[in-house]
Amino acid sequence: MAKKLYVGGLPYSTTDSELKDAFAQAGTVESAVVIVDKMSGRSKGFGFVEMTSDEEAQAAIDLWNGKDFGGRTLTVNEARPLEERPRRDFRGGDRGDRGGGGGGGRW
Repeated sequence: MAKKLYVGGLPYSTTDSELKDAFAQAGTVESAVVIVDKMSGRSKGFGFVEMTSDEEAQAAIDLWNGKDFGGRTLTVNEARPLEERPRRDFRGGDRGDRGGGGGGGRW
């Protein structure tokens, strides 16, 4: 079964084929994709690589995690399913008990 890896810290100029070629040093790459912003089309600086086996995935982690790639230090680890990640809170912090209610009196 293929093992999906998260690859963070990619140079923004990295292409899918460059990512695939780099990880092929550790074994057979089933797929490699650099994630791009839907609006701008610009790389988000991370991607995913699928290796053929657990052993090749571990070899890729050992080879690339913490190593320099195009002037940036890569973070490589086993990809986690989306639902396991903590949700981001875009509200800007805990509102506590400061409700959002309006004025109190009638006119």
